[in-house]
Amino acid sequence: MSTNPSYKQQLLTLLARTSFRLGNFTLSSGGTSDYYIDCRTTTLHAEGGRLTGHAVLELLKANDIEAEAVGGLTMGADPIVCNVATASAWRAIEHQRLGYPGPGLLHGFLVRKAEKTHGTGRRIEGFCREGARVVIVDDVCTTGASTVNAIHAAREAGMIVAAVVCLVERQEANGRPAVEAAAGDAPFFALFTASDVRAEHVRQLDAKEKADSLEPA
Repeated sequence: MSTNPSYKQQLLTLLARTSFRLGNFTLSSGGTSDYYIDCRTTTLHAEGGRLTGHAVLELLKANDIEAEAVGGLTMGADPIVCNVATASAWRAIEHQRLGYPGPGLLHGFLVRKAEKTHGTGRRIEGFCREGARVVIVDDVCTTGASTVNAIHAAREAGMIVAAVVCLVERQEANGRPAVEAAAGDAPFFALFTASDVRAEHVRQLDAKEKADSLEPA
């Protein structure tokens, strides 16, 4: 049996190290918090992006979610969408190399916060096909407003929301209830809670402090 950590476990380690900060912060909800999570420092990191794509694919596979595309509201979702789409292509290549059929590709789309005022006037960029099953992704869920916005946009374009995924759920500001209400029958998954990331961050700090104390003066 392999003892290698899963993509999810590796992603948590990196998130806690690069994206989690303790201090005094004002949130998008208007509230304050003693911590802040900026997932983009991880999802835009070369290795963090790779781990993000594969961790989301792991989650979808574990829950038997089938879809044709993945998308979300710009710009928190942008690197997640791109990395999941790319990871699905690498997965397909690996399955082909091994000589057996695998799941199809997950294409990407991005939802603008407002319709373009020029050109085609589209709100959705990239994949957009009526009747297609799609997964909505976001980085951090606090109020859930950006995720709900993307859900509505996808449905207005005629697509079917198969599932909703966020990297980190803050478990406050009624984010989950808001997303679940908008998602309807589509399940809402969080790879991690803020408590998960905080606990790993503290564990890393404690390990570093212990290591430093063992160094010769």
